[in-house]
Amino acid sequence: MTKEKPKSKQFVTDSNISVKPAYYGSTKKPKKEEPGKYPFTRGIHPGMYRDRLWTMRQYSGFGDAVQTNKRYRFMLENGQTGLSMAFDLPTQIGYDPDSPQAEGEIGKVGVSIASLKDMQTAFNKINLGEVSTSMTINATASTLLAYYIAVGKSQGISSKELRGTTQNDILKEYVARNTYIYPPKPSMRLIGDMIGYCAKNVPQWYPISISGYHMREAGSTAIQEIAFTIANAIEYIQTCIDRGLKIDDFAPRLSFFFCCTIEFFEEVAKFRVARKVYAKILKERFHAKDPKSLHLRFHTQTSGESLTAQQPDNNIVRVAIQAMAAVIGGTQSLHTNSKDEALALPTQEAAKIALRTQQIIGFESGITKTVDPLAGSYYMESLCDEIEEKTWAYLKKIDKMGGALKAIEKGFFQSEIRQNAYRLKKEVDNNERVLVGVNKFDDKSNKKQDLLRVTDSLGRKQEKAIKELRKSRDEKKTQYALSKMQKAAESDKNLMPFIVDAVQAYATTGEISNTFREVFGQYRPREVF
Repeated sequence: MTKEKPKSKQFVTDSNISVKPAYYGSTKKPKKEEPGKYPFTRGIHPGMYRDRLWTMRQYSGFGDAVQTNKRYRFMLENGQTGLSMAFDLPTQIGYDPDSPQAEGEIGKVGVSIASLKDMQTAFNKINLGEVSTSMTINATASTLLAYYIAVGKSQGISSKELRGTTQNDILKEYVARNTYIYPPKPSMRLIGDMIGYCAKNVPQWYPISISGYHMREAGSTAIQEIAFTIANAIEYIQTCIDRGLKIDDFAPRLSFFFCCTIEFFEEVAKFRVARKVYAKILKERFHAKDPKSLHLRFHTQTSGESLTAQQPDNNIVRVAIQAMAAVIGGTQSLHTNSKDEALALPTQEAAKIALRTQQIIGFESGITKTVDPLAGSYYMESLCDEIEEKTWAYLKKIDKMGGALKAIEKGFFQSEIRQNAYRLKKEVDNNERVLVGVNKFDDKSNKKQDLLRVTDSLGRKQEKAIKELRKSRDEKKTQYALSKMQKAAESDKNLMPFIVDAVQAYATTGEISNTFREVFGQYRPREVF
C-alpha cells in the first residue's frame, strides 16, 4: 500500500479568489527580483509566511529570575514561539546587586541575572533544546551567553543544539544607548571572540544582532537607521576577517534588529531596501559565496518611542499598524510592544494583548498568503529607489571617514541623529505633527491604569542572595577561574572558554566584568555639544 501524498495547502481570499505565491508586473516580462533570490528585496525565502510564520518573540523580563520564569511560561502557554530576554541595568553594565552602582535599579527594567544560579532559575522547566532565546545584552553579552551554555549543559543539552541570539552590538551603544563598559577596541575583541567561538561551538546561535532599533528610537530617519546599521555590520565583518575568519564561516549567523514606526509605507520600503543593500555588499565587497551569507535576517520591534502615556489604549492600534508593516516588510521575528510601556513594564494582561495582536495578523488578516504584496506599487517602488540612493550616499560618506568606528568616534552618527530628533520634536511642539491624545484629540479624563511595579525590596532580596552564593561556592575554584580569565585577557587568546569556566565556577556578573575592567579599562565618552 502506497502512502498518499499530503495535499498542498491552497491559499485563497475570503471570496475564494486564488492567491499566488508572488506577483509580478507582467507575465510577458522576465521575472525580476524573485522572492528568495538575490538581491532578496522581496524576502529571503521563496514562500515566506506561506511556509512558516515569523517567530513571535515577546521581549520580557523583570524583577528576579523567579518572576521572570513565571512570565516566560505564561507567554509560552499562550502561544509565544520564542523567548526574548530583558535584563536590568546592573546586569547590562556589569554590576552585582550588592554594588553601590546597582542601588535602586535592581530588577527595574529587566531581570536581575547576577550568577549562573539566577540563569538556571529563569529557565526552570523550560527546555532549551526546544525554545530559541534572544538576549538584549551588549557589554556583558559574553557572560550571559556563557550562563546560557552552562544552563543547557545542566539540562543535558549540548551547546551545538542551542538556538538563539545575543544582541552584542556595542557600536550602537556608543551612539544611542550607552550601556557600554569597555573602550571600543577591547569591546570589539570580545565580539570577535564570541563570533569565532560560536562558529565552532554554538553553530545554531546568532552571536550578534546588529541593531538599528535604538538609533531609530533616539531620533534617526529610516534611511539613517539602515545606513548606520549596515555600516556597523561592515565594521564587525571586517573585524572577523582581520582575525582570520572566512566570510562564509560566520556571515550566515549574523542577524539584525530594526525598529518599525508608524509611517507604514516607508517602513515596508526600508526593510526591502535593507535586504537589497546588504546582499550587494556581502557579494561585491566581501565576496561571499554561500547564499545564506547574503541574507539579511532581522528581528523587528514596534516603536516604544511612539507609545504615549496619554490614552494608552491608543497604543494597541499604533502597535497593530507597526506590526503589519514589519510583516509586509518580511521580518523573521517580531516583538509587539504592550499598551502600557510608556508608563511601566507591561502587565501580564497587556503582554497577552500584544501577543494576540501578532496572532491576529498571522492567522486572520490574510496578508501572509502572498510574498511581498506591495511590490510593484508605484509609491512603494519610488520610496525604495529614493531610500536606496540615500542609503548608498551615507555608506560612501562613512567609508571616506574610515568606517563606522571612526565615524562614531568623530560624533558623526550622533550628530546626524540628534539633528533629526530635534526636527521631529519641533514638529510635535508646533502641532505640525499630530500625536492623537497628546497634542490633538486630548481626553481630560484620567483613567487609572493597573501598572506593574518592581519594589526596592527586590533589590534587598537580590543583595542577600548574591552574598549567600559567595559563601556557598568553592571560593578557591572561583578565584582560580577568574585568574585564568584575567591572564587570557592580557594575551590574545579567545576569551569565551575562560568565561564559560568562570560562570560554571559561580563567578558573578560583576566579578567577571570587574576582572575585564582591570585589564581593558572603562570607556568615557567625549562630550559633544
